[in-house]
Amino acid sequence: MSQQTKQWGAIIVMIALFAMIAFVTNLCSPMATIIKNQGEISNVLAQIGNYGNFIAYLVMGIPAGMLIAKFGYKKTALIGIAVGIIGIVIQWCSGLLDAQENLGLVFTVYLIGAFIAGLCMCILNCVVNPMLNLLGGGGNKGNQLIQIGGVFNSSAAVCCYILMGALIADATKAKIADATPALLIALAIFIVAELVICFTKIEEPEQAPVRVDLIKGAMSYRHFALGALAIFLYMGIEVGVPNFVNLMLVGDGIPAATVGLIVAVYWFMMLIGRFVGAAIGNKISARAMITTVSTATIILVLFGMYAPADVQVNFPGVDWGNLSVIWQPVSLGIFSFLLVGLCTSVMWGAIFNMAVEGLGKYTAIASGIFMTMVFGCAVMMAIQGYAADIFGYMNSFWVVLFCAAYILFYALVGSRVSKREE
Repeated sequence: MSQQTKQWGAIIVMIALFAMIAFVTNLCSPMATIIKNQGEISNVLAQIGNYGNFIAYLVMGIPAGMLIAKFGYKKTALIGIAVGIIGIVIQWCSGLLDAQENLGLVFTVYLIGAFIAGLCMCILNCVVNPMLNLLGGGGNKGNQLIQIGGVFNSSAAVCCYILMGALIADATKAKIADATPALLIALAIFIVAELVICFTKIEEPEQAPVRVDLIKGAMSYRHFALGALAIFLYMGIEVGVPNFVNLMLVGDGIPAATVGLIVAVYWFMMLIGRFVGAAIGNKISARAMITTVSTATIILVLFGMYAPADVQVNFPGVDWGNLSVIWQPVSLGIFSFLLVGLCTSVMWGAIFNMAVEGLGKYTAIASGIFMTMVFGCAVMMAIQGYAADIFGYMNSFWVVLFCAAYILFYALVGSRVSKREE
């Protein structure tokens, strides 16, 4: 087998893992709709799945980098998937418990399962992002491969929202057990991936030892430190927008199946954006991409918050009982929020690409730090949830606006490389 064939085999495996990450991670937001309808549940508490999933990144970010340094990318991926299988099984078990008799126990078991699944997502992210960047040779080509992975990532997210919307049906009566088919699909994907990766040849790049004492060295690079904060806040945009649009529409009485299709448009926008990003990623710099999309995000969010509520557009939905297409009117502001998916589509890969530029021997530990900062999703979901409880859903999008403004600052100023590792 030629070296080029081996490389493409590794690229395909990494892209498949990228899709898996999206499907499992995005189960948490539709599940928030189920949890919120289990009783008098606040928007803050409804995000329990996101808390478990993303706080895991805080715990596992640096250890995941150490696993890669010790065992290599392939064995680390296998370890991560095994952990994911355990997490999915525990979440499934939470749906077997009687929520009416002991809601606290149901939430606790589900939280534990989400946390363990989050450990898996962190490990796989640590494998996928640097591996695609390395396989592409860094620079614009590395960014392009990450964007291609993102295309499949978004496709899996679209499927997740549509599937969960169909399973939930009536949000007022939904239980965690209703998500069982989606959890079993995720479990099957994990098992197949474990088998495929076992028999896939992956050429391991040379790894420098990952030591905690290298953290200080990596953080001494100003552009990386500011990039880590950019990822922390970026998670508030990527997950916050579809999550709170989902809760807002269900709260307005729109059937969950229809809401699932509507919110899936956000991820479909990400899919389109990543197709474009993959096509132009080797021609346009990551800095130019981030400057453009962060500016567009600010404009779209502001428009969404202040657009006239009586101006509406029709979105397609499905009456699953009669298997017929229906059209659901939603406000123009909601449509604007969904278009933010076009902007977030290239943010992750481009920020990562800029942040690790010139880090040299610190790249491995930097990847671990980067993954740790993904726990920002849990923090930003709590902040936006609290804002929604106090000020209403629309005003909670000021949190998203702040995140986008910082990312624009990072693109224009913070990402400038002041020094390089020799």
